[in-house]
Amino acid sequence: MTTTPRASWRNTTHDWAGTVDLGHLEHIRRNPAVHAPGGTRHLVLEAVAYAADEAASGNGGHCRLTLHPDGSVAVADDGRGTDTRLDEHGRPVKKPVMATKDLRFFDHPAAPPLPDAHARRGMSVVAALSTWLVHTNRRRNGSWTQRYELGVPATGLRPVPDDGTTGTTVHFLPARVLREAGGPTSDDLARLTAAWPHLCVQIDDRRT
Repeated sequence: MTTTPRASWRNTTHDWAGTVDLGHLEHIRRNPAVHAPGGTRHLVLEAVAYAADEAASGNGGHCRLTLHPDGSVAVADDGRGTDTRLDEHGRPVKKPVMATKDLRFFDHPAAPPLPDAHARRGMSVVAALSTWLVHTNRRRNGSWTQRYELGVPATGLRPVPDDGTTGTTVHFLPARVLREAGGPTSDDLARLTAAWPHLCVQIDDRRT
């Protein structure tokens, strides 16, 4: 992991200059029907879309969806993991994918649709509309986990032991208003995620 000035980092999907955009997160929370049409199902597709991005670029290609009895969902892939760097002070900084807007999609009139036909907005929608979210990241240069509550980091980056793999696991509990609307069926998720030809999705439904 190289050490470079943070100001020199190029913004591609997110703005490296910030770590949390509270106004952005609050805007999402005030408009759940707009940003998560279809409820939990849409949040799942927002998360799987990043695994599909990795697969399409030749990194990984497998994703496991676990539907838990408490209504939470875990999305795990075998891609490269979320970009994490050291700043000029030697401090680890991860790309702020959870708590800031995705520059490619959010507020973009030409944002591509997800398989549910609703616009893709980014992982900040998942984080902001989840009571809690745990992001576990495994990269060649280190592994860590971080917890969020309503999109706001509740912990720093906490190291976890390397296990020889790379990839990202996002485990989240959708907000109560979304859970009360009902969860997606495994058949529905299988049909929708089949739209990503480069990604093999396995669904483990533990709700029954």
